[in-house]
Amino acid sequence: MPIYEYRCADCRKKTTLVTLSVSAAVDPVCSHCGGRNMEKLVSRVAVRKSDASRLESLADPSALTGLDENDPKSVARWMKKMGREMGEEAGEDFDQEVDKAMEEAAREKGTGGDGGEEL
Repeated sequence: MPIYEYRCADCRKKTTLVTLSVSAAVDPVCSHCGGRNMEKLVSRVAVRKSDASRLESLADPSALTGLDENDPKSVARWMKKMGREMGEEAGEDFDQEVDKAMEEAAREKGTGGDGGEEL
């Protein structure tokens, strides 16, 4: 099922339309203001990588750029990046587990852990 995105020229808001097939005629109408002056947007796409290409990208030395092994937040950011590359193999809750480990490490150090900071 194709998903198309449009931006309304009148209210500048984005509308998403789902069709049953690529060949189905689409008559976009703004879901916010009802306008018909719609501009088709290029949507984001997801590309599946092979296991070999994912491992190759993780082995690339440039993947370690900005990593400071002495800074737990830097390591946590790198771990989350690695988790995104590994996808399902890392587990659905990988990011939450990294956050949990950071909070536990902060409590052990006595810094209280901020818990809410986006890494």
